[in-house]
Amino acid sequence: MLQELQTHREPVIIIGAGPCGLAAAVELKKIGLDPLVIEKRNVVHSISRYPVYMEFFSTPENLEIDDIPFTTAGPKPTRLEALHYYRTVAQRKGIRMHTFTTVDRIAARPEGGFALEARRRDVRPVRYEADIVIVATGYFDHPNMLGVPGEDLPKVSHFFTEAHPYANTDVVIVGGANSAVDAALEIERVGARVTVVHRGEALARGVKPWVLPVFMAKVDKGAIKLMLQSRVKAIAEETIDIETPEGTVTLPNDFVLAMTGFHPDRRFLSEAGVVIEPEGWPRYDDETMETNVPGLYLAGVVASRNEANEIFIESGRFHGRKIAAHLLATGRVDALRR
Repeated sequence: MLQELQTHREPVIIIGAGPCGLAAAVELKKIGLDPLVIEKRNVVHSISRYPVYMEFFSTPENLEIDDIPFTTAGPKPTRLEALHYYRTVAQRKGIRMHTFTTVDRIAARPEGGFALEARRRDVRPVRYEADIVIVATGYFDHPNMLGVPGEDLPKVSHFFTEAHPYANTDVVIVGGANSAVDAALEIERVGARVTVVHRGEALARGVKPWVLPVFMAKVDKGAIKLMLQSRVKAIAEETIDIETPEGTVTLPNDFVLAMTGFHPDRRFLSEAGVVIEPEGWPRYDDETMETNVPGLYLAGVVASRNEANEIFIESGRFHGRKIAAHLLATGRVDALRR
C-alpha cells in the first residue's frame, strides 16, 4: 500500500534560509508568529558556497539581524565568521527549519492560503499548507550561462571555492567584477597560469578599491593575462576559443571559471501566479513586499528588478520588517498566531 503523503499545516512559511529569510523569520517572531523556514540545502547555503577565504565587502554591523551583534576579528567579516553568525542567529532565536527540503511548486488554494509541493532530500514527497508564504530564495543556484559550445564540460564551473586544485594549470576566468578578480588573484598565487576574459572595455566599477591595484599590478607584470572587449566563443577539452577585437584566439586550457553572476528563479514565481513585468521582474508592492497574489510576499534578492546585485543583505534584511508591519496593519496577526 502506498504511504499517505505527509502534510504539514503552518500559518506562515518562509522559503529560503539565507540571511534575508532568517531576518524575516525574526521579525515575524517579534509580532508573535512562529514561521516555518524551508531550505533546500543547509542554513545560509549560498554563503557556504562562497570562496573559503572570502571577505565581505560590508562591515559587520550592516549584516546584523535584529539585536544580535556580529563581532569579527578584522574590519571585514569572513565567510567562516558569517556562517557562524547566521547559524547562531537561527539557534538563538529558535527559528524552526526544515532543511534539505526543496519546494517545487506553490499553488493558491480555492479556499484561501497556499499548497506547497516539496521533496525531502530530493526524494521523499512532502506537502505543506500555509496561509502566508514568503519567498526568500535568493539566486545562487541559477548562474548566468555563457551559452557557448562546451559549457557543459566537467572542467567548467560557475563557482569558485578555493585555489589549491588549480595549481600548475591553465585557467580562464570569465568576468570582470569582484568574484573574477578575487579568484584570479588566489589562483595565480598557487602557481596557475591565469587569463581573465571580460567583454567590457574595463573592469567593473564596483571592484573593491583595495584589490584593484593589486590585480592591475599582476597584469602589468604579466603574472595575469587580461583580455578586455573579449568573450569566450567555444570550450574544448584542452583548449578554449576567445573572440577578441583582433580575431579569434585559441589558448591551452585546463579549467574555465565562469564568474558571470546569477539570477533569481522567475519561473518559480510565475507558476505561483506572480505577474512578471515586461521588464522581467516580479510585481510587488515596495512598501509591503506583497506580490499581486494576496498573502504571497518576497524578501531579499528575489525582489530585485534591474540586476540581482541591487539588493544585498544590507537592504534585504529589512524586508521582513515591512512584511510584519503589513500583517499587523491588515489585522491578520491574531488569526495567524498558533
